[in-house]
Amino acid sequence: MSFPLYAPAEEHDLLRETVRALADEKIAPHAAAADETEEFSWDVYKALVSSDLHAVHIPEQYEGAGADALATVIVIEEVARACASSSLIPAVNKLGTVPLLLSASEELKSRYLPGVASGEAMFSYALSEPEAGSDAAAMKTKAVQDGDHYVLNGTKMWITNAGVSEYYTVMAVTDPSAGAKGISAFVVEKSDEGVSFGPKEKKLGIKGSPTRQVILDDVRIPATRMVGAPGTGFKTALATLDHTRITIAAQALGIAQGALDYAIGYVKERKQFGRPVADFQGLQFMIADMAMKLEAARQLTYHAAAKSERAMNGEPQKDLTFLSSAAKCAASDAAMEITTDAVQLLGGYGYTKDFPVERMMRDAKITQIYEGTNQIQRMVMARQLLK
Repeated sequence: MSFPLYAPAEEHDLLRETVRALADEKIAPHAAAADETEEFSWDVYKALVSSDLHAVHIPEQYEGAGADALATVIVIEEVARACASSSLIPAVNKLGTVPLLLSASEELKSRYLPGVASGEAMFSYALSEPEAGSDAAAMKTKAVQDGDHYVLNGTKMWITNAGVSEYYTVMAVTDPSAGAKGISAFVVEKSDEGVSFGPKEKKLGIKGSPTRQVILDDVRIPATRMVGAPGTGFKTALATLDHTRITIAAQALGIAQGALDYAIGYVKERKQFGRPVADFQGLQFMIADMAMKLEAARQLTYHAAAKSERAMNGEPQKDLTFLSSAAKCAASDAAMEITTDAVQLLGGYGYTKDFPVERMMRDAKITQIYEGTNQIQRMVMARQLLK
């Protein structure tokens, strides 16, 4: 008896092999340099685009690959196994465009999605502000209607791939008296007059992906660039995160898998007291725990991805919010523990830049913070359970 619904399809397994081969050949060799120079790797971007792996989630009707949510997770996971910074290319392209897929007019989708699908443009997401992080509804960025245009003013913070992305989904207050229901979503282009970027943040990890402020100074855009109806922006933002938190879980899985694979290879080779350190039971128990935590997080993430796919296809999933938060939280916590243990398994070498596990440990940390800290995820889960 087979249970085809409870395993990735053969196509998913073939996709994993394809992405892993590309990542090993074209991405892993650049990972240390991207971390060291803190530069976005256009070579990696081109390699992903030439294999159509930079934005696999975009539907075929907008000239995309039309990959399902699990396929997208597998792409992000396998790229992150080689380089966490590079995995933000497919992940952030999804984050920036899901608001359009969920809420935008057909005209807006047809205008912006094909360019992302072809690799001409990347798409970032601008929700957080200097004073509105976990409390995103407290945002101050305003969009004031002026005839058939809106004029945007404000500063968005912590924007991934800011400056390299052409397009931005920006949340702004259109009705200050309505609280969260007075927030609307817009598409802003890098080339719009009045758009500028702050200096690159100096970060602990994911250094090959720029994080900058997006500064909006009297940015005048057509009203047709509003995503959905006025006042629906915050609802769209939260619905988006239900889908994209799963991509952060995928990134965490990939980082953890990269660290585990490296640590296993190392302990089999490294000799102490006349034998490989892999022979020592204390280390065997650490490896077993690392693999167990990783596999548990992976199954939860894949389950959440299947729910995400159904929801995107119009089938309401009551537990999607809980599962996406649970997957993000479990996978990122596991990634932090697994990468820390990988550094420990390499001993003094693990603490040096000659080996990749210290980078993986630094990269893992952000997965516990962005797209909602893990403390916020626990609040979200509790609310879902208690409502």
